[in-house]
Amino acid sequence: MEDGMNYLEKLNPQQYQAVTAGNGQILVLAGPGSGKTRVLTQRILYLMKDMGIRPNEILAVTFTNKAAREMQDRVEDLYGASLQGNMWLGTFHAICARILRREASALPFDHNFVIMDADDQVSLVKQIVKELNLDEKLYRANSLHNEISSAKNNLQFPKDLPRSNYHEETLFRIYEKYQQALENSNAVDFDDLLLWAYKLLENNPEIRNRYSRRFRHILVDEFQDTNTAQYGLLRLLASANQNIFVVGDEDQSIYRWRGADYRNIQLFEQDYPNHQKILLEQNYRSTQNVLDVARSVIDLNRNRTKKNLVSDRGCGDKIDYYEAEDDRKEAHYVAETISRLIDNGNAKGSDFAILYRTNAQSRLLEDAFLYRGMPYRLVGAQRFYGRREVKDMIAYLRLVYNPQDEISLTRVINTPPRGIGGKTLQNLRVTAAEAGKASGEILLDLGKNGPDSVFWPDLGRGALALADFGSKLIDWQTELVSHASISSLMERIILETNFQTYVESDDSDDIDRWENVEELRKMAFEYEERGIADFLQNLALVSDQDTITENADAPTLMTLHAVKGLEFNRVFIIGLDDGVLPHSRSLNDPEEMAEERRLFYVGITRARNHVTLVRANQRINFGIPETTIPSRFLADIPRQLLREMNDSGKQKSPRSAGCDTRWENQPVWAQAAGSSFSSSGFHSSGSRIRNGSAEQRKTTEMQFKPSDTVAHPLWGEGTIIESKIEDGEEVVSVNFHSVGLKRLIVPLSKIRKVS
Repeated sequence: MEDGMNYLEKLNPQQYQAVTAGNGQILVLAGPGSGKTRVLTQRILYLMKDMGIRPNEILAVTFTNKAAREMQDRVEDLYGASLQGNMWLGTFHAICARILRREASALPFDHNFVIMDADDQVSLVKQIVKELNLDEKLYRANSLHNEISSAKNNLQFPKDLPRSNYHEETLFRIYEKYQQALENSNAVDFDDLLLWAYKLLENNPEIRNRYSRRFRHILVDEFQDTNTAQYGLLRLLASANQNIFVVGDEDQSIYRWRGADYRNIQLFEQDYPNHQKILLEQNYRSTQNVLDVARSVIDLNRNRTKKNLVSDRGCGDKIDYYEAEDDRKEAHYVAETISRLIDNGNAKGSDFAILYRTNAQSRLLEDAFLYRGMPYRLVGAQRFYGRREVKDMIAYLRLVYNPQDEISLTRVINTPPRGIGGKTLQNLRVTAAEAGKASGEILLDLGKNGPDSVFWPDLGRGALALADFGSKLIDWQTELVSHASISSLMERIILETNFQTYVESDDSDDIDRWENVEELRKMAFEYEERGIADFLQNLALVSDQDTITENADAPTLMTLHAVKGLEFNRVFIIGLDDGVLPHSRSLNDPEEMAEERRLFYVGITRARNHVTLVRANQRINFGIPETTIPSRFLADIPRQLLREMNDSGKQKSPRSAGCDTRWENQPVWAQAAGSSFSSSGFHSSGSRIRNGSAEQRKTTEMQFKPSDTVAHPLWGEGTIIESKIEDGEEVVSVNFHSVGLKRLIVPLSKIRKVS
C-alpha cells in the first residue's frame, strides 16, 4: 500500500493546488500525460482525510467502468480500507440507474426495469416503421434511432420535438410509439437513464434536494466528453452544496459524433463565475519535441485555453516525416521500419502503435505485416478480411464463381434480407439432398426455369424468392463469363442487392463500414488481368495467414479514436493527406475541422519517445492513380521540429539535435533540398503514373473552373473546388458528394462537365 500519510509530498505545485483547492467550483484543465488520475484519486483522499468528508458524501463520475474500477482501487490503496458500498463512484449511466431504481415510485416504470441493448432498440424502431407503413428504405431504423438518441441527449421527450414539416412529424410519431413501447415493457434504453434522471431531479424538488445535499462534493473525470444531459444532471446534483470538481481538456474532445460537447467547459466557466481554474501543464509521458509538435497543431484551434506543456523527460528525438510514392509503399515503409528497429534490438513489438483515421486504412498495413510474417494486434475493429461486410462480399464472389459453395450460399442467400428465411433454406437443402445436387444448382435451375422447374412444387411459398435470387446468380455468372472485370461484377452485385444501403443502415458504432467494401473493390483492380480465380485464392491465403496468434509483444494497429487513454514508446500516424486526415467530411465544416485537429493532437500525444508522420503522394483508387494533397496539419508544424526520412529510414539532411525554444517564431519547413516542403507549405513531389506522352498532353488552357459541376464514372457528381496547371497539365480538386475531396489529373481522370 502507498503511504497515505505522505501522498501530498509527491505532487507537483499545480497538482498540489488542485488536490487541496478546498470548497467551491474547481475547473482543472489537464494536458495529456499530466497526471490527472493521480489528482482525482488524491483529491478524494484529501476530502476524506483532511476535510472530514465521509465516503458516502462523495460522488465521483467517470466515463468507463474500467476507469471507475481503477480509481476505486487507487483510492482504497491510499485510504487503507474498502469503499465498496460507501462511495458513489461509477459511470454516468451506472449512477443514474442507481438513482432511478431508488426513486421508481416517481417514474412510469418500476424498480425492476430492464435496460434494452442497442440491437433491441433498433429492432423496435424497425417494428414501428413497419407498423406505420413507412418505406423502410427512406426511414432507416439506424438513422431514426440516432435521431431519437440525439433528442434524448438534448433532454427532449417526443412532446418537445419540433413538428413543422413531414419528417419532423414522422419522427415525432416514431419516437412517441418507441417511448410508449419501452414503458409498456418496463424498459429503458441507455439514453433514458440520463434523460429520466435529469427530469426526475428537475421536476421533484424534494428528491433533488435529498441528493444534492447528500453529495457534499462531486468529482467528474473527462469533463470535455460530457453531453447536454450529463452536464445538466451535474448542475442539478451540485445545486445545494455547489462543490463540484471537474477535470478535462478541451483539446482532447474527440467524440462530437457521440454527442460530446467540449463547450461545456466554457458553460462551466459562465455558470460558475467564481470558479477556480487550474492548469496541469507538467507532462510526465512525452519528450519536449513531441509536445512542441502537438502544441504547434492544436494552438490554431479557437475557443480553448492555451497550455504550455513542459516535459520532465528532456528534448528527445525530432519527429520523423516520410513521404511515400503511393499508399502501398506507405504501408510497407511503416512495416519495414518497425521490422528493422526490432531486428536491430532497438525496440520490441509492443513499443509501436500505428494510428489511422478510418478502419479501412488498416487493410494495406495488415497486408504489409502479413507479407513479412510479422504478428500485429488490431484494436477496436476486426481484422480487415474478417469484417462482416468484407466477408459478405467475398462470399458473393465465391458463389458466382462456384455455385456449389454451400458455405458462401448460406452466408449470402438472405444478406441483405430478401425473404428467404430459415425454413425456406432448410427446404432448399432437403430438396438438393434428395436430388443429389448442391443447393446452388437448385437455385440456378429455379432461376432459369421459374415455375416450370421440377423443383418448384417442393419448395412451397419460398420458391419465388429462391427463383429470383437464382436468376440474379445466372446474370452475374454471365457477366463473369463475358470477361467483365471483378470490380464491375462487384458493382453490379452491390447495385442489384442494395448492398450499400444494407451496410450503411446497419446498427454499428463503426461509421466507416462502407469504406471497407470500397477498399475491397480497390484491391480487386489489382487482379483485373489475372482474374477472379487468382483473386479468390489470394484472399483465402491471406485469411489463413490472418490466424497468426496475436501476442502482447506486437505492434498495435488502431484508429485515432480508439487510442484515447493509451500510450506507446513509438507512434506512427499515417494518411496525412487532406481528405484522409483531416477527413473529407470535415473540409467544409469549421467545427468538424477543429475536431480533426484535436484528433491529430491526441494521436501525437500518445507517444512517449518518438513520432513518425507518414503520407503518400498518390493513392490508387479503383486502379486510377490519384494525386493527393498533403494534410494542412503538416504545414502547421515548424520545420526545425521535423526530420525528413528516406526509404531506408535514414535522415535525408541532418539537423541539429536538442530542443529549439524559439520555434514559435520560425517559418514552416522551407525549400529544404529534396524535400516535399516549399515556402508555401507542403506539395506533392512524387512521380505520377501516366499514360501516353506527357509532351502531347501539355496545355496552358483549363477546361474547368471553381463551382463547375462534374461527373466521374465511379464517384458520381461533384463540385470543382480548384483548377490549375501543373507541369503542363490541368489538375483539379473536386469535392464529390459520395467520397469527398479528390485531386485529379484531368487527362487521366475521366471526369466530364455536367451541363
